[in-house]
Amino acid sequence: MTAYDPQNVFAKILRGELPCEKLYEDDHTFAFMDIMPRGDGHCLVIPKSPARTIIDIGADSLGHLARSVQIVARAAKSGMQADGLTILQFNESAGGQVVFHIHVHIIPRWTGVELKPHTGDMAPKETLVAHAAKIRAALSA
Repeated sequence: MTAYDPQNVFAKILRGELPCEKLYEDDHTFAFMDIMPRGDGHCLVIPKSPARTIIDIGADSLGHLARSVQIVARAAKSGMQADGLTILQFNESAGGQVVFHIHVHIIPRWTGVELKPHTGDMAPKETLVAHAAKIRAALSA
């Protein structure tokens, strides 16, 4: 098993060393907008505990993560007025993981609208801010 790197980008976001467009936080998890979205409203939920993959995370932390994914998914679907959702979770490079802190992707979906390819292009800040406002409003409802 590869060791957890506390210098990964999500660990830095958790420590406040890098900015993000925050959506939700509780004692165990943190949710924010994906800066390289594959669709409008694409967001991420991460545990606050240091874990690289689904195999490494403790069962209690995984349970808290699942609960928060459901909370944020409901808000993303409602706030973005989406027809559905795609929920993704990748593990290790061979499995498609790019940031090695376990995270879950929540992508609002609309009938007939394909996912954008993962190009590495960053979304404009104003787009992330606008989408986050819709999701946060649904979280507060």
